[in-house]
Amino acid sequence: PPGDTAGCTFCHTSSEERCSTCHQRHQFNPVVARKSEQCKACHWGKDHRDWEAHDISIHGVVWQTNKWDPTQFDLTKKLSDADYVGPTCQYCHLRGGHHNVQRLSTVYTSMGMSNADRGAPLWKEKRDTWVSVCDDCHSPRFAKENLLAMDEACKDAGLKYTETFKVAENLQLDGMGEPMPKDLHPDWAGEHVWSLKIGAYHDGPGYGGAQGQSGEFRMSNCSDIERICFESVGYWMTYIFKGMAHGSWSDATYCDGSFGMDRWLVKAKVASEQARRFTALEKKAGINWVPSEFWRKGDWMNELSGAKIVKEFPGKNIFDLCPEPGWLDTH
Repeated sequence: PPGDTAGCTFCHTSSEERCSTCHQRHQFNPVVARKSEQCKACHWGKDHRDWEAHDISIHGVVWQTNKWDPTQFDLTKKLSDADYVGPTCQYCHLRGGHHNVQRLSTVYTSMGMSNADRGAPLWKEKRDTWVSVCDDCHSPRFAKENLLAMDEACKDAGLKYTETFKVAENLQLDGMGEPMPKDLHPDWAGEHVWSLKIGAYHDGPGYGGAQGQSGEFRMSNCSDIERICFESVGYWMTYIFKGMAHGSWSDATYCDGSFGMDRWLVKAKVASEQARRFTALEKKAGINWVPSEFWRKGDWMNELSGAKIVKEFPGKNIFDLCPEPGWLDTH
């Protein structure tokens, strides 16, 4: 619902359209735009933990303790001429004043939060560029070793989230998910498809849909075990990836990073075990469990597109209503 997603909307519609998001409308001073805090309004929080990772890293500490001293951080200089005592967000991600942030960044679903081969040719240019930034102050060997450390941390995290998802998937396929997709309010696309069925990796009626039909992550109106899976990859793996990428190693481990994923994996296993035990007991006692009505309504779900599609276009989903493939990506 719009009220729930206000934070998403304000950030995702401002930075791509307005210079004043970073330069501040009533000042429009490049000095302001070169300070790490300028990124903080949008780049923080559980699922994009950039500010926190930077702030408690050694680089963040250098910035916080020296930012008042113009001899250490002369922000009047252009970024192309910057010779700071430590890197700010802008020094690395807008290197030399280059405004394409993605050039020196990455996206979650590729290197950060999937089981990608980080040594593949696809990533070579990106990794070499990262190292070229780090070796402004460090040796290339140091930078490459830290990249390898990030790789290992992400690899371990990938194994954990894969196992977590498998626990939920097996429960779903055995018909013991509580509730099953058919018992839920339709998702945003107007479908009753398992919410963890992403990218058509799973096919068939066992997941609530036809072959090639893909579900989307739900953050509400889903079973507890599905929410656990979402948080495992969407939150804790973010802590790990962002922590290692920014040199915030404690964040990657203690602050709900690796240890958080461990805890959520156990939660998923416990939830699965309980569901299987309840199912066995209900079967033995002759109890036919019927999901509560609130699942069918969903908490505030009637305000979303799925309810409108089911009501006005029976048998259709949001993709059927798009005038052409890829339309949703730009509208």
